[in-house]
Amino acid sequence: MFKQHPLKRAVSMVAVLVLGLGLLAGACGEGDEPLLIYSGRGEELVGPLIDEFRESSGLEVEVRYAGSTELAANLLEEGSGTEADVFLAQDPASLGLAAPLMATLPSDVIDAVPSRFRDRGHRWVGVSGRIRTVIYDRDQVQVSDLPASIDDLLNPLWTGMIGLAPTNGSFLAFVAAMILDRGEAATLEWLKELAALDPLDYPKNSPIVAAADAGEVGLGLVNHYYLLRLQAEGGGRRAANHFLSAGDPGSLVMPSGVGVLSGSEQSEDAHSFIEFLLSEAAQRYFAEQTYEYPLAAGVRPAASLPPIDSIPTPRIDLSDLHTALERATDLVAEAGLL
Repeated sequence: MFKQHPLKRAVSMVAVLVLGLGLLAGACGEGDEPLLIYSGRGEELVGPLIDEFRESSGLEVEVRYAGSTELAANLLEEGSGTEADVFLAQDPASLGLAAPLMATLPSDVIDAVPSRFRDRGHRWVGVSGRIRTVIYDRDQVQVSDLPASIDDLLNPLWTGMIGLAPTNGSFLAFVAAMILDRGEAATLEWLKELAALDPLDYPKNSPIVAAADAGEVGLGLVNHYYLLRLQAEGGGRRAANHFLSAGDPGSLVMPSGVGVLSGSEQSEDAHSFIEFLLSEAAQRYFAEQTYEYPLAAGVRPAASLPPIDSIPTPRIDLSDLHTALERATDLVAEAGLL
């Protein structure tokens, strides 16, 4: 495995692979303006990839970083007059909000990814995947007691032991998936029962993982890759990921994805960027540097992860996730978790 810091060696790794494949040879800009990417993924995570695309393609690229939901709202406000060419988001709900402003992607781009990880209208395509999981403290929690479903999390055994990030986009997407899977009434009841267990409130996923590793919480609802990142930094010796087996929203696979704005005057360059994200080089970057699941065929995830097709998931269309996002926030608040 890699000994250097992941982000320090990412650029050189991707550069060798991309140049070897010749994926972007001869790309050229269509106009005088730079390719403008709205990125809901942090610069720490995707900055090295975008830098390599810029260098390998010879294109001028500008990136505006912000939260995925915030950028989706900006796009809706800007409408057809937006200057953005590409929207790169961390979740399908944000992509779905902006989908009406996106152009249909070419079939050869869409077909690189399984249908469940792309918009049914072909306006966005997933590029990497994260699975909802239960992080747990191996010193506090016995393997035999681990939940098989989100309903098992409501056991009084877990009172005061569960870490949550109720304002985090991933948690709200999980709740939105539950609404699509079970309906609003059942989801609200589940949230109220969870709130009755006095869960511990955190601002985002990474502090929950750190808390489980420090023994401050017994369980936490997070995305799988945070533990692997902590382990790559030398921590994560006490915590472990547990993948739920019931096929409910607790094991939701959430792809990050990308689409091209329909008013873009740089559409050819925008498509080149998406092809780059789905290339073997970039998919290996996601697998080996950010510890996400590669979604394009031919690249395996980190050796410590189970195959993505082995994880039972809820039968929902991710293209619809955005339709329940606002209601998910309302229900979380109504249940007393905010």
